[in-house]
Amino acid sequence: MNDLLLLEDDISLIDGLLYALNKNGFHVDVARTVEDAGKKLREPKKYDLLILDVTLPDGTGFEVCEKVRKQDAQIPIIFLTASDEEVNIIRGLDCGGDDYVTKPFRLGELCSRIRALLRRAGISAQEKKNVLECGDITIDLAGSRVLLGGKRLELTNAEYRLLCLLVQNANRVVSREIILDELWDGTGNFVDDNTLSVYIRRLREKTETDASHPRHLITVRGFGYQWKEVDE
Repeated sequence: MNDLLLLEDDISLIDGLLYALNKNGFHVDVARTVEDAGKKLREPKKYDLLILDVTLPDGTGFEVCEKVRKQDAQIPIIFLTASDEEVNIIRGLDCGGDDYVTKPFRLGELCSRIRALLRRAGISAQEKKNVLECGDITIDLAGSRVLLGGKRLELTNAEYRLLCLLVQNANRVVSREIILDELWDGTGNFVDDNTLSVYIRRLREKTETDASHPRHLITVRGFGYQWKEVDE
């Protein structure tokens, strides 16, 4: 049974989520404020996944996510948001979120997304056995660390997984469809092209000297993306 933390202040929504999540085999702790979540997350590794509402009485889920990422870079995080505006999506992904669900949502869809993130987390844990090297980039799979030209990159969980996929297929074009399927464990219905574009843009800003003239992360229009091997 996986242990989840739900940060939500709407009592009626909490009741429905608890019923659905428990029925699907998840154990759920509930926090209704940012302060309460902070207390429960003093040891974030006791949870397998976090579900964070964006707007709380004493702050935002973004704040909680940022604090957790400083302690545990790999725990999956899903945001619950009442708005699908790009600025909120970008902020959620940029602070370390792995996925977002816009209210109102179907409980079945949320459970599917949770299972997909947990599967990926389990797979990545089993695969952390060696070091991946490509040109001037080194990925320590055991420690989930990335070095570019000897300098450590600070990446969100989603950015790290995207980079691993691209580097493992270095010098080959990876289609958007394959990326969505690999990263979101499905047909891509849960994540649209705009969200993937946000990930690509943020990753490019962190890996390129000049993001407007990339040397590593190349867009192959009409097909997808390619990570080019570049030596310093």
